[in-house]
Amino acid sequence: MSDTRKPRAPRRPYIAGNWKMHLTLDEAVRLADELKRRVGRIRSVDMAVVPSFPFIASVAERLRGERIAVGAQDIHPAPSGAYTGGVSGPPLRSAGATFVLVGHSERRHVFGESDGLCAEKVHAGLDHGLDVVLCVGEKLTERQSQMTFEVVERQLRTGLEGVGAAAMAHVTIAYEPVWAIGTGLTATPAQAQEVHRFIREWLGDRYDAALAAATRIQYGGSVKPDNVAGLLDGPDVDGGLVGGASLDAGGFAAIITAAAETVSRGDF
Repeated sequence: MSDTRKPRAPRRPYIAGNWKMHLTLDEAVRLADELKRRVGRIRSVDMAVVPSFPFIASVAERLRGERIAVGAQDIHPAPSGAYTGGVSGPPLRSAGATFVLVGHSERRHVFGESDGLCAEKVHAGLDHGLDVVLCVGEKLTERQSQMTFEVVERQLRTGLEGVGAAAMAHVTIAYEPVWAIGTGLTATPAQAQEVHRFIREWLGDRYDAALAAATRIQYGGSVKPDNVAGLLDGPDVDGGLVGGASLDAGGFAAIITAAAETVSRGDF
């Protein structure tokens, strides 16, 4: 990073593991138990896991009283109704979820979810007492066409439409370049910081400087133990939304430990 970086605001690092459509129930519970053992005593990093829907209750019960939050990978906009396969806010909360991912690149580009639908889901999560992690990011062709900021701004503007300043205390932004998810490619620390800075400046324009400084922005996209420290060096990079590496207790614990070490060094 260059010497022109702004000082980092006092935001706690936030590392979340998205387990996606992996693991059996027994494997999910064992992974939760192993994470408790490895990182349960860490106090300087906010930690979370995001299991598949069928495992939320069991994992949440295993992590009850721990410092590892449990989230959901998706939410239906309606509170209830004839929506076979959908899962809404009230059952997610009753199962133990405290937050929900919205707009993950796989929901947008595999399942075809629009920016407007993501906005509905943001409101659904907030309306039902769940924190929200709003994911934004560009595809490879969009980056190559120098459309990164245009795409990210559109997703932010639509996804946060009607979300007031008070509600933003319950929103985290995750920048996840689509071209770096599950590909082994990772944005360089400079690339990540550039987009994170853009997001924070956009939040400052949309709301105010204090809110922008308080909002956490995670990076997602092939985060691993050997690259997380470099990514967190960016003053606007506040943690990671971790995919494949979160399925291995040792690897995920190493990522969390690296984040904790940035705090102990005074870098966070």
